[in-house]
Amino acid sequence: QVQLVESGGGLVQAGGSLRLSCAASGLTFSTYAMGWFHQAPGKEREFVAVISWSGRSTYYADSVKGRFTISRDNGKNTVYLQMNSLKTEDTAVYYCAAAAGVGVPQVSSRYQHWGQGTQVTVSS
Repeated sequence: QVQLVESGGGLVQAGGSLRLSCAASGLTFSTYAMGWFHQAPGKEREFVAVISWSGRSTYYADSVKGRFTISRDNGKNTVYLQMNSLKTEDTAVYYCAAAAGVGVPQVSSRYQHWGQGTQVTVSS
């Protein structure tokens, strides 16, 4: 049974930082690309960042480029999202997801497994 468990969300002031973690189990982690998506109230789930299975390739949404960094530790079956210079518009539930195979997919339909999400709230 595949499980993805996010942690690290919370309340932070604008300009602050948070580091999200996603611990995976029940899958061969090093063979999956790992992505982060977010969903704000009343909005569709949106792509944030993705990292390839090897960690050599990453891709970011334009809205977070230069502020967020995705990384992974295949020895710990964990993917991270370092979020700096947070803005109020970053407020959302953040989900990690796993996509089998190569590449850095940016569409949610490419992902087979999802976590339950962690709330990030950025106050002004």
